[in-house]
Amino acid sequence: MDQKNKIQFFKDHLGQTNEHPFLLEINKAEGVFIFDTSGKRYFDMISGVAVSNIGHRHPKVIQAIQEQINKHLHVMVYGEFIQESQNKLAENLIKILPSNLNSVYVVNSGTEANEAAIKLARKVTGRYEIISHKGSYHGNTIGSMSISYNETKKSAFRPLMPGTKFIELNNMDDLLKISEHTAGVFLETIQGDAGVRLPSQEYISALRKRCDETGTQLIFDEIQCGLGRTGKHFAFEHFGVVPDILTLGKALGGGMSIGAFISDQSKLRTLSHDPMLGHITTFGGHPVNCAAAAAFVEVLSNEINYQEVEEKAQLLEDLLGSCSAVKEIRRIGMMYAIDMESPEIVAEVVQKCLEKGVITFWFLSHPHSFRLSPPLTISKEEILEAGNIIKEVIEEVGQ
Repeated sequence: MDQKNKIQFFKDHLGQTNEHPFLLEINKAEGVFIFDTSGKRYFDMISGVAVSNIGHRHPKVIQAIQEQINKHLHVMVYGEFIQESQNKLAENLIKILPSNLNSVYVVNSGTEANEAAIKLARKVTGRYEIISHKGSYHGNTIGSMSISYNETKKSAFRPLMPGTKFIELNNMDDLLKISEHTAGVFLETIQGDAGVRLPSQEYISALRKRCDETGTQLIFDEIQCGLGRTGKHFAFEHFGVVPDILTLGKALGGGMSIGAFISDQSKLRTLSHDPMLGHITTFGGHPVNCAAAAAFVEVLSNEINYQEVEEKAQLLEDLLGSCSAVKEIRRIGMMYAIDMESPEIVAEVVQKCLEKGVITFWFLSHPHSFRLSPPLTISKEEILEAGNIIKEVIEEVGQ
C-alpha cells in the first residue's frame, strides 16, 4: 500500500481524535528521536505527551519486557495470582513514596486510575460529593470527564456524573466549599492542560489542612506531572504536602500502557469487601506492562540526576525566552507552556517545527500556548539543537 492509500485507510478505518492529525508514518523511535518511514528524524520534544520521560525504548525497559514475555503474558484477572512483575513495581514505587502511600492498585491507564480514585474516596468516606479545580483535566471517561473543567470538551456528552463542584486554584476563599459532605478533592499538583499552572505554597498547605478538618480525601493527579517531569520524583515534593490518594499513568510504563492509584493499605482494602470486588479489572496489572513499569521506576530512581535535568531545562527556557514573540514561559522541571500572541501563531509554530523535524504540541484548554516536555534523558547538545530550531521557527512566524 503506497503512502497516499495508507493515509486514506488511516482516516477511513481508524477512529479519529481530531480533523487534522499529524499523519507522520512512524518506522521506529530511539532515545529522544522518532523516525518516519522515509528515514527523517524528529526530535520528540513532547515525549509522546509526557510518556517517554526516560526516552524511547530505554534498554532496561526493553530488557524487562523481553524477559517477562519469555515467562508469561496475561494469566488471570487482577488481584488473584501473585505475579513477580506486579510485586516488583509496587516495591519500587513504595521505596520512593511517603509512608502513607504504601499500597498500589495497578490499572490500565491514567483515566482509569482517576475513576478508581473517585470510587475509593466515596468508599472510604461514605460521601458522594467530589470537588475538582477550574482548569483541570483528569481524563476522558465519564467520571474523569465529569471532574475535568473544559465545558467545550464535555458538553456533548452530558449528563455526566452528579455531585461534582469546581473551585478556583489559589483562591483561599473557595476552600470553604470543601465540607463534611465532600468525599474527595482532586488537584493536578501541576495543572497541565491549563498551561502549566502551579498552586501557591499557601494554597496547597491550606487545602491539605481543610481536607483534614473535614475528613475529606485529598487526591493528587500526577498522571502528567509526576515521575520526574517537574524535576523531582513527584510534583508534591516541591510543596511538602502529601495526598491521601495519588494517581499515576503516562510515564509510569516506560512506553507501555499502565496506570495506578496509590493510598494507605487500610483504605485500599475497603475495595475488597462490602461489596466484594469493589474495584476489578481484567487487564490491569498486566505482567508485561508491570515489568516495564518496574524497570522505569528503577531507572528514574537510580539514573536520573535532577540537578542536570534542571540545568538542561533552564537552557531551553533561556533560549526560547530570548524571542520577542514569546509572551511568557511557564515552566517547572521539563514541563513548559510557551505563550504566543494568538492560537493561529501557535498552530503555525507547531506545524513549522514539525516540518523542520521537531515535534511540539498544543494544549486542549489553553490555545495561546504550545507545550514542550522533552525526555529527561535529553543531552545538552540535543536540547540546544532542538531549541535553536524552535527559536528559529518562532522568530520566523513572529515577524
